[in-house]
Amino acid sequence: MRLFDRILYNGNIVTLDTRKHRVSALAIRDNCIVAYGSDADLLPLATVDTIRQNLGSRTVIPGLTDAHIHWEQTARALSQVNVFEVPDKSIAVERVAARVAKTPAGAWITGYGWFQDIWPGAAFPTSSDLDVVATNHPVFLTAKSFHAAWVNSYALRLCGITPSTPDPEGGQIVRDTQGHPTGVLLELAMDLVRTHIPLLSADQIANQMKTAQQLALASGLTGLHDFDEPSCLNAMQILRERGELGLRFLKNINKRWLTAAIESGLRAGFGDDWIRIGALKMFADGALGPHTAAMIDPYVGEPDNYGIVTIEKEEMIDLMSRASAAGLPSTVHAIGDRAVHDVLDGFEIVRVQEARRGESRASRRHRIEHVQVIHPNDVHRLAELNIIASMQPLHATSDMLTADRFWGDRSRLAYNPRVQLDQGVICAFGSDSPVEPFEPLKGIHAAVTRQRPDGSPGKNGWYPESRLTVDEALRGFTIGPAYAAGMESCLGQLAPGFLADLVVLDRDLYSIDPLDILNTQIIATMVDGVWRHGEL
Repeated sequence: MRLFDRILYNGNIVTLDTRKHRVSALAIRDNCIVAYGSDADLLPLATVDTIRQNLGSRTVIPGLTDAHIHWEQTARALSQVNVFEVPDKSIAVERVAARVAKTPAGAWITGYGWFQDIWPGAAFPTSSDLDVVATNHPVFLTAKSFHAAWVNSYALRLCGITPSTPDPEGGQIVRDTQGHPTGVLLELAMDLVRTHIPLLSADQIANQMKTAQQLALASGLTGLHDFDEPSCLNAMQILRERGELGLRFLKNINKRWLTAAIESGLRAGFGDDWIRIGALKMFADGALGPHTAAMIDPYVGEPDNYGIVTIEKEEMIDLMSRASAAGLPSTVHAIGDRAVHDVLDGFEIVRVQEARRGESRASRRHRIEHVQVIHPNDVHRLAELNIIASMQPLHATSDMLTADRFWGDRSRLAYNPRVQLDQGVICAFGSDSPVEPFEPLKGIHAAVTRQRPDGSPGKNGWYPESRLTVDEALRGFTIGPAYAAGMESCLGQLAPGFLADLVVLDRDLYSIDPLDILNTQIIATMVDGVWRHGEL
């Protein structure tokens, strides 16, 4: 009888199983863990065909999942103009000029990552800035938040955007004092240009994802919760058909595809351990970067700015209700405290409807994406309604100065999984890549220290009472996402019956100085019992 295909031994294995938090050996058969314990427990059970691999006392943790990523955009960004957090607008213009020089006239120049608040003067850029270097190419550069775009005059003309073009519902064309478009488009106004950019084929997207997948595996990721369009799902299926898929994939369904999903009979959990359906995804507001997050009180220094509501509350509730009745939970982007409040109101109504139908709360695992700032009166409501807090620890350290500047004292309850965990809320952590790097160890560092890599804002971190323990942060990238995906019985732990997804590290996250987390190296990553990155 074949007991084990492989035994990993002489390790410091963090199982996250409450029965045995640490073991030294794991036994794997096919794609699952079938036993764990000491070397003395498992090595005598090896047969001549069992592969024995010495971990060399290295630390092993469960495979990490990014619970909020835009995977197609992330893969595509690898080939775009990189203006991510450049410290000056002129650098972004120089990089566009370099791409223009090697791109045929008339072809689109796309890029991502600019953030005006870190530039001198903190002012939005304009089309004229780009016109200096791009007169024969349309340019479309998304902001770091992906809630604003910077385009040149060629792109405005090509897309027919003039002073008389009305703002679309849920969006804004930024204009100068004479009413002329400045070249910055906020929220849904971005689509006025984005829809003119030629689409890639599914095979092209799949090839980009194959490259990005290796980077993800090298960072310790074994799973993703995606929020992009159906083209992303199509490309992931192509990778699977080719035998090249190495990451587990939860696909959420964007609002405009809800009717098609319901008519197709799709329900949450449809699929298998590799690709499965998640939730209905909606946007309730914008983001902090372009000052479009919907707020109860105005932005500091901007008395007339309450942000942008991107969907009417009644429509949002109707969509939540339709989705729930059809077997789909909802997950809603909500950054400002008004948006979070309105989403919670919606979930409160839907929870009543579900109870009347006799459906358990666990059968509809609703989420709020980001929960970046919450009003004190709403702090308790995620726990009361059993709503998952899908949060991104890197946003806290990235946005802290901007949050303090424009939200003031409200920042005490911003980017704060601590307050949710203390009430028993399940938190699922991610990156929001390409908004932030999809490297989960950076997210764990941010959650534990509330500091940037340079140590700012000081040794205690930003709002130090909001810091998490290493164990809490690690669970946010393992057990939390597994629960959100309905896979807590087979993912997120290293225990018998769980899938063999794991990461080998060169140091123990629990025993090192938290500042040293950023120096931790990924030695190897296993998914489904197969080493996908590195080797022992």
